[in-house]
Amino acid sequence: MAAHLPLIFKILLSFCYGASSFDQVSFLQCFSLHSLQSNSTSLTITTRNDPTYISLLQSSIQNLRFLNTSSPSPQLIVTPVHPFQIQAAIVCSQKHGVHVRVRSGGHDYEGLSYVSQIPFIIIDLRNMRSVEVDVEKECAWVESGATLGELYYGISQKSKFLGFPAGSCPTVGVGGHVSGGGFGTIFRKYGLAADNVIDAKIVDVNGKILDRKAMGEDIFWAIRGGGGASFGVIFSWKIKLLPVPPTVTVFEVDKTIEENATMLLYKWQNVAHRLHEDLFLHAVIGVVTPSSTSANKTISISFGGLYLGKIERLLPLIRETFPELGLTRESCTEMSWIQSVLYFAGFSQDGSPGVLLNRTQSSKSFFKAKSDYVTKPISETGLEGLWNKLIEDEASYLILTPYGGVMSQIPDSETPFPHRRGNMYQIQYMVTWASEEESNQHINWMRGLYDYMAPYVSSFPRAAYMNYRDLDLGRNYIVNTTYAQASVWGLKYFKSNFRRLVKVKTASDPTNFFWNEQSFPVLSPRR
Repeated sequence: MAAHLPLIFKILLSFCYGASSFDQVSFLQCFSLHSLQSNSTSLTITTRNDPTYISLLQSSIQNLRFLNTSSPSPQLIVTPVHPFQIQAAIVCSQKHGVHVRVRSGGHDYEGLSYVSQIPFIIIDLRNMRSVEVDVEKECAWVESGATLGELYYGISQKSKFLGFPAGSCPTVGVGGHVSGGGFGTIFRKYGLAADNVIDAKIVDVNGKILDRKAMGEDIFWAIRGGGGASFGVIFSWKIKLLPVPPTVTVFEVDKTIEENATMLLYKWQNVAHRLHEDLFLHAVIGVVTPSSTSANKTISISFGGLYLGKIERLLPLIRETFPELGLTRESCTEMSWIQSVLYFAGFSQDGSPGVLLNRTQSSKSFFKAKSDYVTKPISETGLEGLWNKLIEDEASYLILTPYGGVMSQIPDSETPFPHRRGNMYQIQYMVTWASEEESNQHINWMRGLYDYMAPYVSSFPRAAYMNYRDLDLGRNYIVNTTYAQASVWGLKYFKSNFRRLVKVKTASDPTNFFWNEQSFPVLSPRR
């Protein structure tokens, strides 16, 4: 019967059968031999026979789509506390024919940091999460297993006048976030998280520990926006900390389409990316049911922002550039930068920053996400059609993030992240649901929404953000995926930088050991 299967399924089938031949005892012996400490194996490896295996595997899975018994599970989980244990895991994985997946926070939208169709282990960096802040030099070393919340907390404990331009969700792992780009409320002022990396430490395919000088500028370029999983295990980052004023201002204005929200968003499209770089003004769009007697669902748009300064300077700026918003002093709140981090994370700004140390989300859901970049305003007719689509699934929402500022000044090739000049804003599409039985319904709806948006967003290629991973864009089904096959998704994420990333991959990992469904392919040698 197997003889009639397509080649791709034969290959996958052989991988699955290969999993049963994994010699766990030999792997553990190898790990003990190479990790330099006789007790490190029992302390850092959790096998399938261990009673804590399931809880450890599931602990940082953020998307419930992958929290089920049908998802392929790792042969074992390594939780290193020292780089030599990462070295041992890589050396022994190659020797025993298993791949590795590396997890820092578990927010990978498609689960690629903890799910694979071929035999694999997980290197979970949760125990490597130190944050060392040097206030005088305005920099920090942060290990990849730290969360953004832990990073922000660490900075706040050393200085009230330094910050970092990363994301708003505090449970996201530093490793994946920074290596894929990483943006947040002050990125129009300072660029991406990846733009502010000045050194890194990585364990390569040969098990060697390399810093920026040792890895060379090609690999250092690649891991700052091209993702780390294709090139090795990045376990630490040296980042540049940036000045923030003692007082910042946050604000929010909510409008429904009955309150002229469509016109406001059309105007926002033309304004938000042109605002002063100290001002971040995004739009969050969702479906609501008014509390009035009418039970009809409608669209609500929340225009929320952060200004690096006081209210008295913000209000004249908004009145000059976006008077239609109707921003009032009552809608604004002054606070410190770390309080704004709490605010955008959904916590009370008056609470203790210690809440940022919680690595577990308060709630989890099934979800599917996609992304787009917009280079010219969507017409009001197009927006009205979008509202109709959103109302079909009331668990959906969109986050529109304005670009411009310094993002338009950094060359597209400075790092692998190419979405710079010419982009007005980015869209993140999100739909959530509560039970596995609803998955196909919501995923199919999301795909229909994405199809609807095609005429209104970037094209040739239709660009996407790698940190909002989307396997619908294409995937590598086998280890020896060709350049042409991988370019289907690669050009969307990286545009003209894709070719260089593939060359770096080929030079640094010629056997394609660090493979996943959207890792860079290895070029065949020229004859």
